[in-house]
Amino acid sequence: MGDSPDNRWADGLRRALLPWYRRHARALPWREGRDAYRVWVSEIMLQQTQVATVQGYYERFLSRFPTVHALARAPLDRVLAAWSGLGYYRRARHLHEAAGIVVREHAGRVPSEPGTFAALPGVGRYTVGAVLSIGFGEPLPVLDGNVARVFSRLAARPWSIRRPADARALWALAEQLLDRRSPGDWNQALMELGATVCTPRAPRCETCPVRHACRAAAAGRQEAFPPPAPRRAGVRLRRAVALVERGGRVLLVKRSGALLDGLWEPPGVELVGREPVRRSLTRALARLGVRGALHATTTRIRHTITHRTIEADVWRCEPRPPLPRAGGRLRWVTRGEHELALSALARRVLALNRS
Repeated sequence: MGDSPDNRWADGLRRALLPWYRRHARALPWREGRDAYRVWVSEIMLQQTQVATVQGYYERFLSRFPTVHALARAPLDRVLAAWSGLGYYRRARHLHEAAGIVVREHAGRVPSEPGTFAALPGVGRYTVGAVLSIGFGEPLPVLDGNVARVFSRLAARPWSIRRPADARALWALAEQLLDRRSPGDWNQALMELGATVCTPRAPRCETCPVRHACRAAAAGRQEAFPPPAPRRAGVRLRRAVALVERGGRVLLVKRSGALLDGLWEPPGVELVGREPVRRSLTRALARLGVRGALHATTTRIRHTITHRTIEADVWRCEPRPPLPRAGGRLRWVTRGEHELALSALARRVLALNRS
């Protein structure tokens, strides 16, 4: 490598950051070895989800689906059940679909060629770089929110990963700084730095191994970079759900549509307009073959899905025979159900039912 200022700066970063990572890296289950399948599962789970949340799910998921063959063979419902509670369920669907392709078209081996791996469902540029650099030692960069924040501060540039021009500049810097001898460790070191030291608020600059090369810290403006992302406008939704119980079992319905497709929850209805809640909910239950007396409760459950805040009023239903049979979209489940992919609302309603 030449001795230009930019190259000397990059060399200094590598000399400081890699030894720091190898001394201080957190002991995380997906760092135990370099199996590409295990790395892949962890990277998909970690998208938009905190490390502390993922650890338990990761270990349980791999105990159920220890290989790409096991994941490909499993019914989607079972995969969604193992994912239940992590949110962003499209990730699980894509991972399951991609596992099937890997088994059918690649003899069950995760592709190490970037273009081939990138063609799998749910695999974007970040995932390609992370999985192939860590799992196979391929010299590919990564760029996620943590890495973008580190780069923005190191360069003292107001880059936002959400702006296409800034994203191109960030990817170019990721390519320039990549340690091609240890790409997996280098990429993990950048992510570790952003997660544990170069945090969004109150960065721990006094312990940062690359503070000497940080232009934002030199100017005393580290918290000014990157600029705050604009908040997405929130949406409030109202629902009513019915707790329909028969002999200690509760009726659940499989959702369909763009939101929570394939997850199970109590039958309910979106509340729009001025129609009385009882009438709307009675009509929704009748479409499922449920008739009976509805009783309002004082329970209102609030939960959030991305930018949506949902308020659900819980009603109790005393069903009259004949009752609908379990089928593709209907199930009668026990209160401790854990084999179905339950929505967050379903888990909270079933917990209420224990009292």
